[in-house]
Amino acid sequence: MVFTELFIEINTSLVNGKLKECTPMKTAYLTHPSSLKHNMGTGHPECPARIQAIEDQFIASGLMPLLDRQDAPAASKEQLQRAHSIDYIETIFRAAPSNGLAYLDVDTTMNPYSLEAALHAAGAAVKAVDLVMSGQNENAFCNIRPPGHHAGRSSAAGFCIFNNVAVAASHALAHYGLSRVAIADFDVHHGNGTDEIFNGDSRVMLCSTFRHPYYPYAGVDSGNGHIINVPLAAGATGAQFSAVVTENWLPALEQFKPELLLISAGFDAHWEDDMGGLALREEDYVWITEKLKRIAIDHANGRIVSVLEGGYALHALGRSALAHIKVLNGL
Repeated sequence: MVFTELFIEINTSLVNGKLKECTPMKTAYLTHPSSLKHNMGTGHPECPARIQAIEDQFIASGLMPLLDRQDAPAASKEQLQRAHSIDYIETIFRAAPSNGLAYLDVDTTMNPYSLEAALHAAGAAVKAVDLVMSGQNENAFCNIRPPGHHAGRSSAAGFCIFNNVAVAASHALAHYGLSRVAIADFDVHHGNGTDEIFNGDSRVMLCSTFRHPYYPYAGVDSGNGHIINVPLAAGATGAQFSAVVTENWLPALEQFKPELLLISAGFDAHWEDDMGGLALREEDYVWITEKLKRIAIDHANGRIVSVLEGGYALHALGRSALAHIKVLNGL
């Protein structure tokens, strides 16, 4: 029996003495072809192969047929403006080159397809919010690039152009009238852009672990109670990660009672990722996803939107994303 047939057989129920197939609410999987066209130059670690590394793992594992695959739309300027200044948005539109590369900072460049990719990356996160808020899907994973959590209200940085998770959170607040949205960020780098955008907005709780001191050399002291920043020393293991999450994140999230949970899913804290310098493994991503899923079930009707951030060791990235999404999908 193939994996998909077994999944259908397990997901049945007894109705009037007969077995009736259930229709599980699949995890939505959002991506867009433009993510493969955005290229910041030969040898740049934030490369198109990251998207394919994740898809290859999903296909090889038999997971892809169990996901609700959706094309990501482009975010509108109105949606972007909830998280970014209009001047910054217009600057990005003007900076988009017709050929070659345009530098936004020393690490972040645009080629002729980058604007399209950035718009669809933010749009994926917005549509994912719509899918889970409407009940069409319980949760969603956005396999998109460029990543977003270093992009501030008026700045590009660290491979990021628009802050995808911040655009999604702002959409949830504005469009659905939510008053408590949580963002969990386990990327190896601090999401300084997300911190900046929501530092003065107590409707959004940001829980972040990150290596410190390390790029972007920020985030140790947020200055308020709804930004839970937890620095980790170089070489920190999964046991150390789980200890600080248990001590700092989980009580804060339980008290906050989020109506929607967003995840900045960076997998560059994996021990194989030589850009990271931490020592997490796939089982650590399983553990944190299980803990966050329990928070979402208890307080947010299970609603989770996970958005890809970092992860540059391709095999480790694919395996880690697979471990993460299998928990989201209840496998």
